Amino acid sequence: MKPFVRSAIRLKTALLLGIFSSLWVMTSWAADINSVRVWRAPDHTRLVFDLSGPVEHKLFTLQSPNRLVIDIEKTRLKSKLAELNLKDSPIKQVRSATRNGKDLRVVLDLSQKIKPRSFVLRKHAGKSDRLVVDLYDLSKTQTVKTVAQVTKPQTRRDIVIAIDAGHGGEDPGALGPKTGKRRLREKDVVLAISKELAAMINREPGYRAELVRTGDYYIPLRKRRNIARDKRADLFVSIHADAFTNPKANGASVFALSRRGATSETARFLAQKENEADLIGGVGSVSLDDKDEVLRGVLVDLSMTATLSSSLQVGEQVLKQMDSVARLHKPHVEQAGFAVLKSPDVPSILVETGFISNPGEAKKLSTSKYRKQMANSVFRGIKKYFYRYPPAGSYVAWKKSGGNERPTQEYVIARGDTLSAIAKRYNVSIAALRSANGLNGSVIKVGQRLKIPAS
Repeated sequence: MKPFVRSAIRLKTALLLGIFSSLWVMTSWAADINSVRVWRAPDHTRLVFDLSGPVEHKLFTLQSPNRLVIDIEKTRLKSKLAELNLKDSPIKQVRSATRNGKDLRVVLDLSQKIKPRSFVLRKHAGKSDRLVVDLYDLSKTQTVKTVAQVTKPQTRRDIVIAIDAGHGGEDPGALGPKTGKRRLREKDVVLAISKELAAMINREPGYRAELVRTGDYYIPLRKRRNIARDKRADLFVSIHADAFTNPKANGASVFALSRRGATSETARFLAQKENEADLIGGVGSVSLDDKDEVLRGVLVDLSMTATLSSSLQVGEQVLKQMDSVARLHKPHVEQAGFAVLKSPDVPSILVETGFISNPGEAKKLSTSKYRKQMANSVFRGIKKYFYRYPPAGSYVAWKKSGGNERPTQEYVIARGDTLSAIAKRYNVSIAALRSANGLNGSVIKVGQRLKIPAS
């Protein structure tokens, strides 16, 4: 064999070995775990593995002692598990080892039995591929009291305001300009404002605040509004401080739900971003914006009309009060398809306290003084609305009537209102409404004032 032929064969062999070697390296490791994070929520603990690419995994539990085993195929660990903060979680320690020379096994030593749930999230909206493992507590199951279980009617009850601080946990929300060591995060700003608002509400006689999110953890959008319903809230207020593509965008806003689309490009943009939070927060791979069975069922329910009308009315009052604290982005309540506002029977508004992407507004939102001012303006608007339309049987209704046990309220008919929807909203019968207002039928007119008898 000629020398040049031998050289060619050697070169070809070397190239083939190099290619096979490269392919082996590429296929041996599907992904690296670059970091691991732990979040504690009231009813579960979330473990998030940040990945360099998609992975296959499986998990199973062991007893005596309690353990959860997570097997991740073709994955290397590049994070220090010993540095995880496991305080207040059922995880005592986290161990890991390589299996079959290429797979990773992670073992969670547990202090109690849990119900595990896991899923993977593809790279999305600036977030890397992730493996999410939720450990649901078995010893903290809560029993929700339903309306059917309430047999003794309350008198002079509190008006319940559900306050929802947007984002949380592994979903930081919008990020402000970089100043100092860390950028201002929306999840921190809105939780601080929500806690200020809750404190103000709880100091006011006749009102009670219920925080939907009390700490730094994520709650799916649908669950947020369901928490408000479980608390039998009279109003749901979602607090945000969003960002826009243009850093010059500024101003506070109030939004209500729109069943026909957003009222402006900004509203549409913000609604899309907020609805995508479920993808970032780890609910699944399908947006809730146009596939919500609750909303689809409610579209044919006339009670939704009254709820939307109330949302717009309370939103107008809040917007007027915010005008004294911040520049308004729009002088009217905007409407968009925010998934978190799609409650069929709880009036709901979303308050944008400002654009965290605007340097000037980010600076204000970073101060406790401005947060208190913003919370105070929101509460003033809420109080003005409920003084005008106090729920039957509430302390505010009793106080407004001069201390009479059976106060009479008034309701101004808005476009789209029906007698049956108003009766349902105030928990009175259609016959009682007709009797109190001298109506022979169910025909009502926009602008007409109705007397609402006590339920």
